[in-house]
Amino acid sequence: MPFWVVATVFAAFMQNLRFLLQRHLKVTSLSTGGATWARFVFATPLVALALVVYKSISGQDWPMPQAGAGYWGYAVTGALAQMLATACVVALFARRHFYVGITLKKSEVILTALIGLVVLGEAVSPPVLVAIAIGFVGVLVLSDPPQEDGLPWTARIFNAASGYGLASGLLFGVSAVCYRGATLALDGGDAPLRAATALLTATLVQSLSLGLWLALREPGEIGRVITSWRISSLTGLTSMLGSLGWFTAFALQTAAYVKALGQIELVFTFLFSAFWLREQTSRGEIIGIALIIVSLTLVLWAGLSG
Repeated sequence: MPFWVVATVFAAFMQNLRFLLQRHLKVTSLSTGGATWARFVFATPLVALALVVYKSISGQDWPMPQAGAGYWGYAVTGALAQMLATACVVALFARRHFYVGITLKKSEVILTALIGLVVLGEAVSPPVLVAIAIGFVGVLVLSDPPQEDGLPWTARIFNAASGYGLASGLLFGVSAVCYRGATLALDGGDAPLRAATALLTATLVQSLSLGLWLALREPGEIGRVITSWRISSLTGLTSMLGSLGWFTAFALQTAAYVKALGQIELVFTFLFSAFWLREQTSRGEIIGIALIIVSLTLVLWAGLSG
């Protein structure tokens, strides 16, 4: 089995755990910004430690991989896009069921394929175009809240939940393509080492920029994040492990293929939602999820057979 497949499945599972922890932080103690920052600030030292340990045990020579043309542009853009995308998902958790929110976020797979074509020249096949149409219908169905059936169609479709979901999908698509670009722009070292180097750059940018924002705009929130360290540190740990998986996969395979396979996260999310959170779903939500899964399956099939 290709290593990028193993890395992607592992990353999807850890990402699911991380979103679950962030959801807990959001609905119990922290703001959207605080729950987002908790992920990055606790992950940064863990990434640095993992980078040093892996380089030592793998026997690779110093110095670290060198940044080639475009590295900083890719890394910083990806970091900021991922930070904003995470904030959108955390905000979405307060509005819709957990697995519905994650499914709306999964528009990132379709968008990643399109962004990858534009930015990195990674072509998409006709089945992917069909997947885009099916996925769009699925997102429309999912964004129609069943508890608001008395509202006009436009108000039920174009709402904050669908906006957060689609925005997060677009931003995660940008970050995925930029992170692949960053790993390809590093010279020296194997794929995991280049992945960890790019990840450390990204988490440093995210921790510093969002930390400054919280200090200026949400006084006291940094203290609340630190106070919630028991959950926040677990959020950082799962974030670090998941991100190392994603970055390693991006270093080995195109972003569209990685994100397509990453849809196994939907299975993990549904199990958490049904058996842990005890959430109920409507028929419309199930139809929407089914359409999106069909869409993402087409993307995966096109990627693996291409």
